[in-house]
Amino acid sequence: MDDRFAQQLKKGVLDMLVLELICSAPRYGYELLTLLKNQSDGMFSLKEGTLYPILYRLEDEGLIHSAWSQGAGRSAPKKIYEATPEGILESQRRLAVWQQFQETTNRILLGGTET
Repeated sequence: MDDRFAQQLKKGVLDMLVLELICSAPRYGYELLTLLKNQSDGMFSLKEGTLYPILYRLEDEGLIHSAWSQGAGRSAPKKIYEATPEGILESQRRLAVWQQFQETTNRILLGGTET
């Protein structure tokens, strides 16, 4: 799925997916990359250069905030991203928009009724 159309579709939903993963639990960058790849069977296998601009944008919009955690033992500190109350509401709003978009698109593609 490396064609241009697929890339455009992925780009359109990445912010929503990243925000939703952070809303479900505080996350750090590598964890987000792993979850996106594993939960999508590799469809959303991102590079750090794709993920971090999304995180910065979500943070600039006030939907998430970040803080450095102290690493346990020999572990290095990690930047943890957590949803703000506004981010949780926005994630719910985006999910509703996505569901409406998906239903409408499927109705057209699968030969829905004409009015």
